[in-house]
Amino acid sequence: MSAEPAETMTLNGPFEEGTTTSPLEPHVVAALRGVYDPEIPVNIFDLGLIYDVAFPMDGIVDVKMTLTAPGCPVAEEMPGMVSEAIRPVEGVDDVRVEIVWDPPWRPDFMSEAARLELGMF
Repeated sequence: MSAEPAETMTLNGPFEEGTTTSPLEPHVVAALRGVYDPEIPVNIFDLGLIYDVAFPMDGIVDVKMTLTAPGCPVAEEMPGMVSEAIRPVEGVDDVRVEIVWDPPWRPDFMSEAARLELGMF
C-alpha cells in the first residue's frame, strides 16, 4: 500500500519497475508491455505512459496513466485496452484505470529502447 492516499499522491513521471512489493508487479508490467498505442509502434509502458501501478488489496490493480496528448484519438479506448491486458494475469480480480494529465507526458519519459525504436537518440 502507498503511504499517501491516492488523492494526494504526487506523480512525477513514468512508473519504475520494482517499486512495489507485490508479486503481481512483473506480470502486470509484462501485460502492459503488450499494449500499444495504435499510432506509435512502441508499447505504452516503454513510451512512459504508465505513471503508477498500485495493488491496494489482494486481486486489485490500480493503474494511473497518461496519453501522449489530451486530444489522443484512443483516449476513450485506452483504459479498456489496459484493463483487458491485465485482467488475465493470475491473481488479478479487478483492474481500475485512471487517465491523468499531470505531469504532462514528455518524450524524455520514454525508455531508451523506445527512443531507439523511434529513432530518437
